[in-house]
Amino acid sequence: MINANAYPKIIYPPQEGMSLKEKLGYGIVATVILGTGIYFLNRTIKKQKAKKSDLKSFDDGSPSTIAKQIKMAFENDGLPGTDLEKLRYIMGALKNKEQWKQVMTEYSNQFHNNLLQDMKDELESSEYDEMMFIKESKPEKQGQVITRDILYKNWARRLKSAFDKTYSFLPGTDEKAIKAVFIEIPTQKEFINTGKAYQTEFKSSFINDLKSELEYWEYPTYMAIIAKKPKG
Repeated sequence: MINANAYPKIIYPPQEGMSLKEKLGYGIVATVILGTGIYFLNRTIKKQKAKKSDLKSFDDGSPSTIAKQIKMAFENDGLPGTDLEKLRYIMGALKNKEQWKQVMTEYSNQFHNNLLQDMKDELESSEYDEMMFIKESKPEKQGQVITRDILYKNWARRLKSAFDKTYSFLPGTDEKAIKAVFIEIPTQKEFINTGKAYQTEFKSSFINDLKSELEYWEYPTYMAIIAKKPKG
């Protein structure tokens, strides 16, 4: 509990017989003292929220834990860049959008930053889009089910984001992001449906775009992932 007595009380001097200059001086001093007290009060409240959130983060799978895991992915054990594979796994494990909102709140409580803004700062635009498409493939709340059409559309969008990957200013391809989608798609039929969604969304052939993005020896390796799946 915050002790109100810990902050200085503002004692106003008598006003009679004081010059305008003296009155202004005392007014400025009082304002500074009041502002300082408010600053430390807000700081204490933030620390208490952070401590409370941090304690909850010991619960595996809680929004606090997920928020901390995302921060750790950004920090990447001190290495340059973000651990995209870890972040992709964390986003994929989200249960629903309601849980995502809770994660954003806990992230703010722990680190006093906006999670979406930190993501934008840490990721390339195509990587950020991929994470948002993963989130959009989740149901709104627990107990709700996402439609297959939404899944196809978001798989297609994630693949397009992987094709649009850039390295600084150089165009490239995020092969790991492509592989992640290929592994997630459960059947050959749903792979075909994802290709149809890609065609509808981007007015382009998915297979042709895939071939153009991969080296000729890589393409068979990726298609082998789909070939091993049930036809559906």
